[in-house]
Amino acid sequence: MAEKHEFEFQIYNSMTKQKEKFKPIVPGKVSMYVCGVTSYDFSHIGHARAYVAFDVLFRYLKHLGYEVKYVRNFTDVDDKIIKRANELGEDALSLSSRFCQEFLTDMADLHCLPPNEQPRVSDHMDQIRDMIQKIIDNNCAYAVDGDVYFSVDNFPNYGRLSGRKLEDNRAGERIAIDSRKRNPADFALWKAAKPGEISWDSPWGPGRPGWHIECSAMSVAYLTETFDIHGGGMDLIFPHHENEIAQSCAACPNANINYWMHNGFVTANDEKMSKSIGNFFTIREVTKLYHPLALRHFLMGTHYRSPVNYSIAQIEISSEAVYYIYQTLEDCDGAISQFQEEIKTSGKKYSATDDAKKCVKNLRNHFEEKLSDDLHTPTILNAALQEALRLMNKILGMLKKKLQKPQKLSNIESLIQLEKEVRGVLDVLGLLSSSTYSEVSFNAS
Repeated sequence: MAEKHEFEFQIYNSMTKQKEKFKPIVPGKVSMYVCGVTSYDFSHIGHARAYVAFDVLFRYLKHLGYEVKYVRNFTDVDDKIIKRANELGEDALSLSSRFCQEFLTDMADLHCLPPNEQPRVSDHMDQIRDMIQKIIDNNCAYAVDGDVYFSVDNFPNYGRLSGRKLEDNRAGERIAIDSRKRNPADFALWKAAKPGEISWDSPWGPGRPGWHIECSAMSVAYLTETFDIHGGGMDLIFPHHENEIAQSCAACPNANINYWMHNGFVTANDEKMSKSIGNFFTIREVTKLYHPLALRHFLMGTHYRSPVNYSIAQIEISSEAVYYIYQTLEDCDGAISQFQEEIKTSGKKYSATDDAKKCVKNLRNHFEEKLSDDLHTPTILNAALQEALRLMNKILGMLKKKLQKPQKLSNIESLIQLEKEVRGVLDVLGLLSSSTYSEVSFNAS
């Protein structure tokens, strides 16, 4: 069972457009699905933004005492993957598997905990075909020349997440104009195989899934048709998540997701990231120059729903902030170790100072208050945590002076309590490294 805490956990629900008290379907347990990457290249800092945000959610739910089942998929069958594989003369599944592994390396570097399940599209063709057949049987899809399209006209609630009306829809990035469609907004559930493309057999002929159906099928397979949280970037609200809702409900009339969560966009130097203008950065490019925790700190320095602008100046600030955290922790460990024997032989228990007790309590309360308010990480990093680190450094400075034994050991007890609380906060934020300050480099210099 989840533990009782002073502050109610609230999250912003993209469906209702408001913050709501979090109440899981099954008390004490949370089911969560987050849309994963299309694995055809190295992941960029926009991906890092999404998965760091949902890693904080995962960690905080566990901190609150919930048993969490976290599912994040890999799209390893897709037009972009096939195109890249053809360019490189490589098997499509081999290429996608290689970049799945590169993504996992990046996530480990960023201290993102592995989800409970990481399903791949290529391993779930039976579930995908079964769901498509259910949608056809329920008169919400139709087959034509080996393709299968979802019929938006037969699903009255289409558009309720994004707020878009059918007449507002236009052909977009992943919506191809096709005269065979009954409505231009109809989208592909199954794509007939083209010569030389990877394909799977189906009742409608050889082919492969459309982009949207995979997440509907895999979320049902691992979490059932009703679960607590579905997450992803704001760019997925339409068409991807809108289409997911339509598919899932068309196949399973009782399907429902209680909370939809979306993270904000990442720009670079105040412009949309683009390879053509040279401001596109992969995670790997950034972490070659800066410690991955500096990137994680930078991403958490802005509320997850707000846009964040990547720049060298900002990553440098985060790099220095993480450097300061780890230097303080190392100095603290050194001081405690130095006086450890004296504490043991004193035979007395010394109390922390009033300032230290107050600081520990403030950090604990501030941490839970702000994370319970829709994961408001910036104020934790920039306020109560900084206050605790400053007090730790102040005490470290005092210990270098000649103090009376009771005062000295009281300061050591203060350091012990402050460090324990700081490490607890850093652990939930994913900023606690097993490496010491001296073993890592936090900036390019």
